[in-house]
Amino acid sequence: MANIQTLDPDASPLAYYGGELRRQREAQGLTQPQLGTIIFCTGSLVGQIETTKKIPTRDFSERVDAALGTDGTFSRLVGLVLRSQLPTWFQPYADMEAKAAYISTYQAQVVYGLLQTEEYARALLAPGMPDDPDWLVAARMERQRILERERPPLAWAILDEAVLYRMIGGPAVMRTQLQKLLDYSAHRWMRIQVLPFEAGEHASLDGSFTGMRFDDDPDIVYTEDLISGHMTANPETVREASLRYAHLQAAALSVGESAARISRVMEERYADQH
Repeated sequence: MANIQTLDPDASPLAYYGGELRRQREAQGLTQPQLGTIIFCTGSLVGQIETTKKIPTRDFSERVDAALGTDGTFSRLVGLVLRSQLPTWFQPYADMEAKAAYISTYQAQVVYGLLQTEEYARALLAPGMPDDPDWLVAARMERQRILERERPPLAWAILDEAVLYRMIGGPAVMRTQLQKLLDYSAHRWMRIQVLPFEAGEHASLDGSFTGMRFDDDPDIVYTEDLISGHMTANPETVREASLRYAHLQAAALSVGESAARISRVMEERYADQH
């Protein structure tokens, strides 16, 4: 195992976190096993995080802050660490997403990332991950914290009805996921519409896209292809995306009708067998 002293704390947010964890632990006169006992984990896990072999979670960070009396230091650092673990091409989008005042998204294949349950995200990400996807799932869950702010961004999500039927992770995972969508249907800052099959051809048969507006920056449109994502503030592209989104909203079920459709699919397709 690498010695933390050989790591450069300035090399990455993860290396800084590991170095700071070791420094604070030793300042308290604790061994790795002793700290592990206090925060209900193994000393091995503490050592792996100190040497960047493991990615810390928010729960781990909060426990460390409580144990070491570090006044939220690690709870603040972990967000930066998790964001740094996102794919390089996705990080600029995550940065802008965190700053957005208004987010509007159309999703043709899967539930919008900010609305996914942990189990849904894990099942969705696992096929493309050669190793344990825990760190990427944790990073996605961390992104969702913007919806928990005192003043979160106003968000509007249009989901193709196919999203409700595409089984990700099995019936139990889907039932929980659709229930989460229903829970958000009454959320003050979130609106969810379903684009029904009966809408037929529509304004975005080309695929999913997301628009973002900011208090002090130009509007942005984000799209993804097979291997990466693309952001643009080109006014013509933004204008075209806004027009398409307006057409999608007009073709979609109302917010109330969408909740009823989600509920119907949940009961008919993913009924609790017990």
